[in-house]
Amino acid sequence: MSRKPHLDPRRVREEIATMAARLIAEDGLDYSTAKRKAARQILGDTRLAGEWLPDNEQIEEEIREYQALFQSESQPHALRTLRRVALDWMHRLADFQPFLTGAVLNGTANQHSDIHLQAFCDNAKEVAIFLLNAGIQYEVSETRHFAGRGLVETLSFSWHNAALPDRLWIHVALYDADDLRGAMRTDGRGRPARINEAAVTALVAAGNEPAAGSLDEQNAVGH
Repeated sequence: MSRKPHLDPRRVREEIATMAARLIAEDGLDYSTAKRKAARQILGDTRLAGEWLPDNEQIEEEIREYQALFQSESQPHALRTLRRVALDWMHRLADFQPFLTGAVLNGTANQHSDIHLQAFCDNAKEVAIFLLNAGIQYEVSETRHFAGRGLVETLSFSWHNAALPDRLWIHVALYDADDLRGAMRTDGRGRPARINEAAVTALVAAGNEPAAGSLDEQNAVGH
């Protein structure tokens, strides 16, 4: 019986991270799906222990390198547009203490990326009522609580912006107002995991605005 060649966990992590980053940047996959797909393409059906898989920070660095090489013109424009759309929706949802998180916050978002918002309020149903009154058709799903405490209801809807080639998705995860007390911790690099409307306003003001895609040209349609 032939023996399997020795594999270096560090090298395997690097290869998985590189391929996962490409899948995220080109196909818009989420981190978990991209990581699993990359591992399967590289190692087949071999089951891997956690030490063989890259963490999200390693994948994020690979995404930044990939975008710098292959999306240096399109990605910054898409990121600015997504941040402006996020800011507009945070303003609309101001009564529910919205925060921005995910790729649109950390700067790796591109035209394939979704916008992820988190709302902190006493009555989550009020967010749903607000969207219905605004004529927004949404889908309901669940998202893992950022602190690992089960799942939270999430409302998702598609949105059009003339500056982007495709409709984008906006996800609003609904948290209790009390959850906000534990939400302001930073990650391992000291970066905030989520920021409020004022911080997003500053983020947008610090960058160059895209010329096309006025917010007045947008409309929402359930998908």
